[in-house]
Amino acid sequence: MKLSHTAKKHQHTRVEAYRGNSNSYRFFNLLTSDTLLDKVEALLPEHRERLYPPTETLSMFLAQAMSADRSCQSIVNQAAVQRLAGGFSARSTYTGGYCRARQRLPLTMVAELTQHLGDQLDERAPDEWQWQGRHIRIIDGTTVTMPDTAANQAVFPQQRGQQPGLGFPICRIVGITSLASGALLNAAIGRFNGKGGDEQTLLRAIQNTLQPGDIALGDAFFATYFFIAAMQADGIDILMEQNGSRKRVTDFRLGQRLGERDHLILIDKPKRRPEWMSEEDYNAAPERLTVREFQAGGKTMITTLDDHNNYPKEKLKALYKMRWHIELDLRNIKDTMGMNVLSCKTPEMAIKEIWIHLLAYNLIRLMMAQSALLADISPRRISFKHCLQIWLIYLQNAQYLDDEYIGYLFRMMVQKKVGNRPGRIEPRAVKRRPKAYPLLTRTRHEARAEVMKNGHPKKLK
Repeated sequence: MKLSHTAKKHQHTRVEAYRGNSNSYRFFNLLTSDTLLDKVEALLPEHRERLYPPTETLSMFLAQAMSADRSCQSIVNQAAVQRLAGGFSARSTYTGGYCRARQRLPLTMVAELTQHLGDQLDERAPDEWQWQGRHIRIIDGTTVTMPDTAANQAVFPQQRGQQPGLGFPICRIVGITSLASGALLNAAIGRFNGKGGDEQTLLRAIQNTLQPGDIALGDAFFATYFFIAAMQADGIDILMEQNGSRKRVTDFRLGQRLGERDHLILIDKPKRRPEWMSEEDYNAAPERLTVREFQAGGKTMITTLDDHNNYPKEKLKALYKMRWHIELDLRNIKDTMGMNVLSCKTPEMAIKEIWIHLLAYNLIRLMMAQSALLADISPRRISFKHCLQIWLIYLQNAQYLDDEYIGYLFRMMVQKKVGNRPGRIEPRAVKRRPKAYPLLTRTRHEARAEVMKNGHPKKLK
């Protein structure tokens, strides 16, 4: 929707009014603050002066993650031209030095910087972005693929149903994001197949990210007895779809009735100890849990928010529909930023590439939060893709612009709004089909030898 002349003038006036307000620039100031810079310096390893020092390497790696052409050659070419335009001596366009510099960047540095930025971004979110004064954390998992190399296959093997040489290494990611700001607070990465690669295991590795007073949203897969018990012990509430609800019928005649298809009920501890759990921890877990179950929208929900007066089920139903936002967050990271298919050929660099994308994502969220604050709206109403495009164009022309134009940059970011579509449902199907090439039924080496011997097969009529 186009803004009227009056609306544009009002928005411009508001931006100018906020320009001198230190509170309004708290997000942008975070990006250049001494605290963040000190954090970067503290995480940097000891290094000598090289062609690509760590800070420049990190900046180039981030730009590579956010660009359409994510090749090392493209970012090295760009750095070389920018250096020449700045009046410095010409630099080689060979990629070897940059690739070695990327390898020297500590993984812990990139991961900790991502988490630090997410924490700082969420802490600065105003109260009106929260839900009834509570911090909402959304949990979900996804997968990404990487180049088919022996090193990647050894750590992140392909799906079991695929023949050797015909699939791609695949890893699983479980992340926790903030509903208020959209910031990624933490993530765990593991193999798709085998022990320790399921979403529950990965969540346990990062569940200390959740803090007392938080409310955790997640799908039915996370609503296990021992996770709920751990959250209750730490003063954290959960709101999730009931685990296994699609295979069983809940009897709402049992327990303490709170309303129509709404009750409090006691659930018993599983008789069998999970393999991942020590006997000591199993014995220490409570024998029973008091939880609330209610039906909403054809789903049976489970929550520890048992006060039905302060948290009526209609309000909880509306809150759970906001879980859909993490689907958008993951889509933005994977599709909009291009993390769906990784490019690194070793598992160590593949994991680092993931964290670089997550850091870049939080940086864009930082600017979205700044823009939202200036426009007095929720950052969830701003288009992530639009902000990314504006920022990339700004970087290309930053040498011609003064710092005073940053206010106009934020104003442009907020002009593209997205609709509030809670509970959106889309079929997991595509309309546009890929090109009609047959799937490989043998390794590429064998298929290439066959083509060299007999030529390409004739098209079927």
